[in-house]
Amino acid sequence: MSTFQIKTHQPGRTYATPHFFILNKGLNSGKPLEKPCPNCFVIITNTKANRESLYYLCLSLKVGQFFAYYLKGSVIPFIGISDVKKVINTALQNYEEQQWQMKVEKLKKITAFEENLKQQLSTISKLKIALLRS
Repeated sequence: MSTFQIKTHQPGRTYATPHFFILNKGLNSGKPLEKPCPNCFVIITNTKANRESLYYLCLSLKVGQFFAYYLKGSVIPFIGISDVKKVINTALQNYEEQQWQMKVEKLKKITAFEENLKQQLSTISKLKIALLRS
């Protein structure tokens, strides 16, 4: 899992190998993304399994606020590519595969549950509007 490349994403560029994006500006710096945005890095891996493991590792690092220490800038905070690489490599050194796989499975379930709740809230909001308009 330790084989990955991190680069600055250039809008319009496509990638053939498994990859995901990491936001690098704003208070959500370090957040992994499925789709690119103008201010992000791309992490390129060799296999889909590596991509998935790194994606959830970055998600857990973001939730645990490990990237927040490296934020720079007073108006619009940002994180540098070397800092992202340092945080990920430090986390990979502390990586224990058996324990990490259990955490990844739990993160997947929590993320799916969170998406379900967002969908329910959206539906409730639409129901309120429909009720008030009738």
